[in-house]
Amino acid sequence: MLPSSIPVCCSAAFPTFHPRLYVKHPLLATLTRIFGVGAVMLLGGCNMEILSPKGDIGAQEKTLLFTATGLMLLVVIPVIIMVLTFAWKYRASNTKADYQPKWAHSTAIEVVVWTIPCIIVAILAVITWRSTHALDPYEPLVSEHKPVTIEAVALDWKWLFIYPEYDIATVNEIAFPVDVPVNFRITSASVMNSFFIPQLGSQIYSMAGMETKLHLNAREPGTYAGISANYSGAGFSGMHFPFRALAAGDFDQWVATVRAAKPRARSGRGGRAGAAFPRRRADDGGDQLGRGAFGAGATLRPARSRPRRTGPESSTSR
Repeated sequence: MLPSSIPVCCSAAFPTFHPRLYVKHPLLATLTRIFGVGAVMLLGGCNMEILSPKGDIGAQEKTLLFTATGLMLLVVIPVIIMVLTFAWKYRASNTKADYQPKWAHSTAIEVVVWTIPCIIVAILAVITWRSTHALDPYEPLVSEHKPVTIEAVALDWKWLFIYPEYDIATVNEIAFPVDVPVNFRITSASVMNSFFIPQLGSQIYSMAGMETKLHLNAREPGTYAGISANYSGAGFSGMHFPFRALAAGDFDQWVATVRAAKPRARSGRGGRAGAAFPRRRADDGGDQLGRGAFGAGATLRPARSRPRRTGPESSTSR
């Protein structure tokens, strides 16, 4: 028999909240506490890098994320409040609540529950359309500084970064000047991978025999985490790299250090961060990988015919 203070309908609908359940099944209470503590510990490892952007693209993506979340909460929050309110008001023990078993339709309610979501979906559609074009990863950033070009090649299981303008290359390490646009040309020497620097924005895939592009910048000096964002094989966990945004003088010093470094052989999975070597020229066969990965006709999408955006409006939009 159930206690008289507990309605039968509520006990049937919510059996897990019955006080005797934890008496008969103490293991359930223990597992609940364990999972609760585990969830807190797992969340403690999150550093919220996406919500702490250091570049123009990342900042715009953060604004887009907050805007879309806020618009959706306009529906979610009232629904949650109404569910809790109705459950409390029309509980079995509340004899003062109206009981209308034959009620089936309300035009006013239908108008509200359809009109508001439709308006929100329309607003989200407009925002999505505009932001998709404004944050196009193939669109170069407008800047008064000359961009730095970096060719990124996904290997098993490391990243090779080639600086064709400086005649150097690095393994699992990137550096570039602050406030200078970086033009990434990305491909893969084997399986499909995903190139992602969370605090700068825009994840993009790397695929064998194809070239994808990404344009980023950093507004603050610092070291940011870069990763392969999708599982790609046994050595996937080693495909992370530091991304250093340096002052102009520090970047020149870093380039000189890389040029002076001796090539270091590295076997096995992953690659040591900072492993660097001067890039050999094509006449001694050192550029074979670059020509194969970034050869003519190997682009993922055709070149654009529209002119680049210029002027103060474009610089603020990026």
